[in-house]
Amino acid sequence: MQILTSIILAAFVGYAGAWYFGQLEGNFALLLFLATVVTGLYWLAERLYFAPRRRQAAATLEADFTRRQGELNKMGINQVDNTTAEARNRILAQPWWLDWTAGLFPVILIVFLLRSFLFEPFKIPSGSMIPTLLVGDLILVNKFHYGIRLPVLNTKITEGTKPQRGDVMVFRYPPKPSLDYIKRVVGVPGDEVAYLNKRLTINGQAVPTTSVPEFFDEDTMRYFKQYEEQLGGQPHRLLNDDERPAFVPGVDDFPFKQNCRYTVEGVTCKVPEGQYFMMGDNRDNSLDSRYWGFVPDKNIVGKAFFIWMNFSSLKRIGSFH
Repeated sequence: MQILTSIILAAFVGYAGAWYFGQLEGNFALLLFLATVVTGLYWLAERLYFAPRRRQAAATLEADFTRRQGELNKMGINQVDNTTAEARNRILAQPWWLDWTAGLFPVILIVFLLRSFLFEPFKIPSGSMIPTLLVGDLILVNKFHYGIRLPVLNTKITEGTKPQRGDVMVFRYPPKPSLDYIKRVVGVPGDEVAYLNKRLTINGQAVPTTSVPEFFDEDTMRYFKQYEEQLGGQPHRLLNDDERPAFVPGVDDFPFKQNCRYTVEGVTCKVPEGQYFMMGDNRDNSLDSRYWGFVPDKNIVGKAFFIWMNFSSLKRIGSFH
C-alpha cells in the first residue's frame, strides 16, 4: 500500500505542477472530486480494515505479555520490564500513507461540499467589472441561487431562481469552458438587447442612466466617465472610455450569431431561449457577449454577491450589486 499510495500522491502532485506551469489545462473541480473519492476510499479502508487489524494486533500483544508475565510469576520472577505500552502505541499509530489520505478525508470532504453546493471563492483577475469589482478582489459565489448542479458535470438538479437582469454572474466561458468568467446579466431569454453609441436599450426601452463623478483608475492613472445604471432591481455603476469607438471589433463566430446585427454604432441581439447576454461594467474594456456570444444555462456557475478580502484595501470587504 505504501508504494501504491506514493504513486497516487505523485500523480496528484504531478497534475497540479503541470497545471501550474501551463503544461496542461487543469480542472480544479475534477481534481477536488477525485481527491474526495480517493481519500474517502482510504478512510473506509482505515475504518473497516486497517484500524481493526491494528487494534487486534495490539490486543494480541497485551495478551501475550500478560500470559508471559503469569508464567514468570510462577517461576518466582516478579520484576519484568514492561515495554508493552510503547509497543502498543507504535502498533496503533496510523502509518504516513494513511495520514496523507484517510486523515485528510474529512477536511477535503467539507471543502468539496461547500465549494460544490454552497459557496465558491474566486479572485478577480482583470478590470472588466470595474468599478463594481476591482483587480484582486476575492469574492464569494452563491452556488445554489440559480439551482444546485452536480460537481464536474455542472448538470442542474434543482431549478432555483432564474438569472435576472443586473445579476453579477460567474459562468464557464463558452469558447473555453475550462475558464470561469464574471460579467453582469444584461439580457435574459427573449430580450432584444441593443448597445448603440454606448447606450443600453432593452426591448426598445433605454435603461435609465445617470452621470456621476469620474472614476480614477489607479492602474492606468486615468479618469473615466462614470454612470449609474438602473438595470433590474438595484442600481450599479459603469465606466465609458471616450477614446474607444462604439463599434465592436474582432467579433468571433458563435452559436446564434444570426440573432445579432453589428453596425458602426454597436450591436443589437435577440437573446435565444436558454441563453443570456452578458456585459462587463467597464463597458469599453470588457470581452463579453458582444464579442463571443451568448452564455447557455448549462454554463452557469453561480451568483457573485460578496467581497470577502482584498489585500490592497480592506475597505473593499462587503456585499455589492
